[in-house]
Amino acid sequence: MPVPVPRQRAIPAVEGGQAQDAHTTTDTHDPQDERPTTDRPAANDIQSAEHDLETPADDAAHAPAPADRDATGLTILVIEDDPAGSLSIPEVPDAAGKPIRVRTARNLTEAERLLTDDVSCVLLDLALPGTKPDRTEPEHHDELGTLRHLLRLAPHRAVLALTTSGDAERGAEAVRVGAQDYLFRDELDSRLLGRAIRYAVERKRADIAQQGLTESRLRAQENARLERGLLPTPLLDGSTLRFAARYRPGRSRALLGGDFYDTVRTPDGTVHAMIGDVCGHGPDEAALGVELRIAWRALTFAGLCGDELLSTLQQVLEHERSDDEIFATLCTVDIAPDGRRAGLCLAGHPSPLISTPGRPAVLLPYENNGPALGLLPKARWPRMQVELGPSWSLMLYTDGLIEGRIGEGRKRLGQEGMVEMIRRQREQGLSGEGLLEAAMNEVRDLNGGDLTDDVAVLLLDR
Repeated sequence: MPVPVPRQRAIPAVEGGQAQDAHTTTDTHDPQDERPTTDRPAANDIQSAEHDLETPADDAAHAPAPADRDATGLTILVIEDDPAGSLSIPEVPDAAGKPIRVRTARNLTEAERLLTDDVSCVLLDLALPGTKPDRTEPEHHDELGTLRHLLRLAPHRAVLALTTSGDAERGAEAVRVGAQDYLFRDELDSRLLGRAIRYAVERKRADIAQQGLTESRLRAQENARLERGLLPTPLLDGSTLRFAARYRPGRSRALLGGDFYDTVRTPDGTVHAMIGDVCGHGPDEAALGVELRIAWRALTFAGLCGDELLSTLQQVLEHERSDDEIFATLCTVDIAPDGRRAGLCLAGHPSPLISTPGRPAVLLPYENNGPALGLLPKARWPRMQVELGPSWSLMLYTDGLIEGRIGEGRKRLGQEGMVEMIRRQREQGLSGEGLLEAAMNEVRDLNGGDLTDDVAVLLLDR
């Protein structure tokens, strides 16, 4: 069955300010032919109309970019089915005096084919069959169903509703539903229509911009709530240890990722620190990281540590993750009240780095590293006892710090490169917040720009 060709009105000066004859491709024309065409094209004139207004396929291929619309003029789409031919769209100039191009569709099926990128405004006749009120229909019948459908079909186009002068209430309802304005069919003239189209287009742009600002504000509020969960205030009241931390998400323009950390002091004087990394990036991973951090804090205050704590956290992860393949790495340290020794548990996580006066920075032992949480159902995580000494600086970090590239090749910084970097920076006298900031900046510079993975670093000094 042949596909019907949508009706399109041939408006003078559609391309380059001149109307073309149906059977010629030259630029010559008779000035008498520049009068607006208001009659419906006959069947044998369809090809003529398509010289002035391309078919949907050609339009999609040659549609001007949004920035070029002012140079080519506005294009509007009129959706109406008017057997009597009483609806006449006058020739309308845009703000620059160029004629506005007009396309016509009898229904939404044809309209969908003509809604190419260069269409800025749609005029919908509310008298279109299927939108008229029908008193025989149930009370819940939607009289503006076609308008609602059009708004879903063209969410970024301005819409003008056309109605009769005696049905202003219905026009106002169309605006409440989502149209930018309404016009009376029997009172159209070029001045009124041109002003209404320009107003509708600008109002739609303003609405889209406002919607974007609102969505950005809501995302910022949600991210702020997540940030408070991922990056908490340490509870170190009564401790002599100094705390510092830095966090940078890997996703472009993101505020948060899947890395998380926490530090608390329990009533017996022990300082507990942890840092973790949920695989993946995004709000779901960030939310899971918040849950794990909160669970860790609650379990730590309940007296759990080592293998018992990590086994319970694995149960939390297994119940809360959205996919069975999601896992999390974790490093926990519990520092004795005297500050000279600590217990260390690693769940697929890089070993912390320790610096002591007069000695180069080194990594803590990691031979008994257990698997990441969520990988093995019955895994175990041995707790290693490590000696810290009277004065030290302990740095916990996520793998984003060591996986950045060095230069343009494939070589990565790695743990050895990170250790050398921290040694050098400490020899320069850096410590605390300054040390972390310098480390983060150098890793980014070595990578040639922002890192692709999230980075969290936590530093405890005694």
